[in-house]
Amino acid sequence: MKTKIIRIGNSRGLRLPKKLIDLYGLQEGSDIEIEENRSGILLRPMKQEYTLQWEEAYRQMAAEREENLEWEEWESTHEDGLDD
Repeated sequence: MKTKIIRIGNSRGLRLPKKLIDLYGLQEGSDIEIEENRSGILLRPMKQEYTLQWEEAYRQMAAEREENLEWEEWESTHEDGLDD
């Protein structure tokens, strides 16, 4: 992927492609960690972003479990008075 440095007031910045923004769940105000190393600059979403995604996944799993428990009683066969 390729992007260009742009002017933002007296500063400079990067525009991130929509594909990366969607992939990492970024939004305006998201914190990004910048790491300088020998091979270049590494941009990484702060771990907090992932924590929020895991919390949402847990809520969804808990809701699905409760729904499955509600239907569990229907899984067992009750006498219906019909002969086989």
